[in-house]
Amino acid sequence: MEKHIKVLVTGGLGFIGSNLTVHFCKLGHEVTVLDNLDSRMGGNRLNLEEVKSDVKLIVQDLLDFGQVSESVLNQDLIINCAASTSHPSSMREPWLDIDVNVRGTLNLLEAIRRFSPKARVIHLGTSTQLGPLKYSPADEQHPEFPTDIYSANKSTSEKYVLIYSRAYQLKASVIRLANVYGPKAAIYSPEFTFNNYFIGLALQDKDITIFGDGAQKRNLLFINDVVEAILAVAGCDKTIGEVYFAVGDDHLSVVEIAKKIVDVFGTGKCKTIPWPKDRKSAEIGDAILSNQKLKKDVAWSPKTTFEEGLKITQEFYLSRLNQYI
Repeated sequence: MEKHIKVLVTGGLGFIGSNLTVHFCKLGHEVTVLDNLDSRMGGNRLNLEEVKSDVKLIVQDLLDFGQVSESVLNQDLIINCAASTSHPSSMREPWLDIDVNVRGTLNLLEAIRRFSPKARVIHLGTSTQLGPLKYSPADEQHPEFPTDIYSANKSTSEKYVLIYSRAYQLKASVIRLANVYGPKAAIYSPEFTFNNYFIGLALQDKDITIFGDGAQKRNLLFINDVVEAILAVAGCDKTIGEVYFAVGDDHLSVVEIAKKIVDVFGTGKCKTIPWPKDRKSAEIGDAILSNQKLKKDVAWSPKTTFEEGLKITQEFYLSRLNQYI
């Protein structure tokens, strides 16, 4: 990537956004972060502590079209990490989820179209928008039948990105993620991905509670590999107007994930309980995903094993646990 570009990261105080922001700052780029710091979204000012003097931070959300329009001006790269990511919360507060994940994304796209049409745009999607798989491994052509409001809204916002890319020639790409883990994640609540919550429980030497038998398979990807995937897509014109799964090579059951965390950390223990009614209805079964399109188009491949990633994650949180719990 060329030197000294201007980058806007929405949701830049959150898990993925903050890791991207730190990376860009260390490369010497000019970074602006737009984040509303809503406690329901998982953002944390401490995530940017090491680079706070190098970042322009705007505390505002994507619903303020004037602020969004000002923020996109003269940006070379815009990465939309802003999202309400909780599946259960989206069912309890569907209007909030629509505001953040749909209206917010549309505001951003319209601001880019009007005021920064030459910017490179990366939008983060989710694997859960597929719903229960019709075939496996699922690729980017798989049909979408989401089972919760969050996943439905992420599917909708992705389609807006693709429409704007085609209709207005925005240089936009979508990267769908699944169960990202690592440093700077919100590990204090099950609202922010089960895998990071499991990590938080183990770090506190608490029980990891697994619904049902935990046999459903999931994909995991370490945050550093996510950053590399985003950079690879952003740096390649071939990816404009395309959707990609940035996911790991391996698929583990939920119970295997929990046991591995306990084994690597040497703390916590696992136990199973019956499915709560409100969670069972949204369960999709195995989620086996293909990363072949991304590997083919940008020569990206995940580098970090689950065990390696867990060790790095443990080291990060051990001296900061009270700041993230």
